[in-house]
Amino acid sequence: MFKKLSLAALALSMTASTSLAATNITWWHGMGGRNGEVINEVAQKFNEAQSECALTPVSKGSYEEALSAGIAAFRSGEQPNILQVFDAGAATIINAKGAVIPAEDLIKQAGYDFNREDFIEGVRYFYADSDGKFVGMPFNSSAPIMYMNTDALKKAGVEAPKTWEEFEAIAPKLKEAGYIPLVQTQLTWEFTENFFSRHNLQFASNNNGYDSVVDTTINVTDPNHVMMYEKLKAWYDQGLFGYYGAGWNDNQKPFEEGKVALWIGSSGSFGGLQKTATMPFSATFLPYWKSIIPEGVHTFIGGASLFAMAGKPEAENKCVASFFHFLTSPEIQKFYHQSTGYVAITKAAYELAKKEGYYNEKPAAEVGIQQLSLPGAEWDKGYRLGFYPQIRTVMEREYNRIFSGETTPKDAMKTIKKEADELLARFAKTAG
Repeated sequence: MFKKLSLAALALSMTASTSLAATNITWWHGMGGRNGEVINEVAQKFNEAQSECALTPVSKGSYEEALSAGIAAFRSGEQPNILQVFDAGAATIINAKGAVIPAEDLIKQAGYDFNREDFIEGVRYFYADSDGKFVGMPFNSSAPIMYMNTDALKKAGVEAPKTWEEFEAIAPKLKEAGYIPLVQTQLTWEFTENFFSRHNLQFASNNNGYDSVVDTTINVTDPNHVMMYEKLKAWYDQGLFGYYGAGWNDNQKPFEEGKVALWIGSSGSFGGLQKTATMPFSATFLPYWKSIIPEGVHTFIGGASLFAMAGKPEAENKCVASFFHFLTSPEIQKFYHQSTGYVAITKAAYELAKKEGYYNEKPAAEVGIQQLSLPGAEWDKGYRLGFYPQIRTVMEREYNRIFSGETTPKDAMKTIKKEADELLARFAKTAG
């Protein structure tokens, strides 16, 4: 009994000594379930790989809750070292004066090599400044892709469409075969933000908001964008498109149940879909309108990024840089990619997974990376718009009204533009 107590005390003493010797840093995030578990596993791998730093991840609930908690903590001087911020919240954290240290600066100052070209094309710019310098470190990144119920395509005798023109041609056959031809999960991300990206159309003034918050306006009234929603409403009325509201899972569920032929969803949903789908499925790129662009260019990422919060001691900043460097290593990126379904954000990690034959076994897992690696263009890098979570809420309200017949796509876009521009103007007054 005495020996057991002594050994326990010794182990406790060693743990305390290691903890005291290491520099402790914290990571606030907005992920739960299996994705939250993988974050803990990544942190554990980092802690085991070296002894200078000890990283503690802390869940703060949802993306929105994590951002709010991080901003409030910064104002009170109690911010974490690392804050996960989702795509729509990027402008908020980047324009909070003095809140973050650009990830690229932090990494280079710590003595690590950093090359923007190491990152996949569609990942490279979303969390960067207008000159391309990384402000946030891309983390859980995904692309909007098209999943296919292979049984449905086979029964209808059709192939997956590459363009929306091709979809219009095969949709009646899919309906005749007993399927809802098409559903989606988030109109704002897939059919608005990435509609502009896929077709190389300008989404907002001031270089999509990257150059300045002053006098930035949104371009949702672009005739091509209005046309997309006129088509969606017409397809909805004809039974060619199913819409179940703004809830992500509400629209995904009919596809999982085998009732739908084609589903526009996130590449990051691949991991979960393997467990929930009741039928065989595959995936391909997000379609585009050939009448707008001869070949669709790459989309940009959804998901979230990691930001290094300012106001911390140099030793802690060095540990954050060390973690960012560790996080982008091919082995860790491959582990995260395969554990979650999010894309591998670096070319080296992608090549490693490919070399090991991962995509031979699971080809759908490669589609998001391939789409993000398509040739680039002027307007496919993303957007940087303040109060964008609120703008998305306005969009969702109006899109619901389109499908309920309360408004037309043209009038809905006018309303969205008016309210979004007002929000952008309010944000400009609070930023800087």
